[in-house]
Amino acid sequence: MSKLSSELDQAFRAAALRPTAQRYAVLEFLAEHRVHATAEEIFDAVNRNDPRASRATVYNNLRALAKAGLVREVMSEGKAARFDANLRRHHHFICERCSAVEDISWFDLPPSAGRAALGGRNVTNYEIVFRGSCVRCRDSKSKQGAKS
Repeated sequence: MSKLSSELDQAFRAAALRPTAQRYAVLEFLAEHRVHATAEEIFDAVNRNDPRASRATVYNNLRALAKAGLVREVMSEGKAARFDANLRRHHHFICERCSAVEDISWFDLPPSAGRAALGGRNVTNYEIVFRGSCVRCRDSKSKQGAKS
């Protein structure tokens, strides 16, 4: 048994989630590729190996995996949600030009940040999503500007 297989089996046990073949394939794809894939991209990848996996099955499994805490759903305004198997605390950067989603190392906000705006709300967790131009898009834009 590979190290990844062992880790996935352990994750399913810890989450008390039955590791069906399709559910396992979805989590394995995300764990192996470390991308922030859309449900459609995951469906295409899983379906190449197992054409029996339907779209509904992939979507249902993504919901089950997210509910069990084995994947995170990364929302992007007006775009398809993306899924992330990196469960270590981290923030995200979303490129507004190419829609790439990148992990940003975790950093804490100062305890006073947002206290007044939050009022009496009890915050249990937070994630910061940065938006702008990724390095590739920024560099390609500056190269295009230099040619003009």
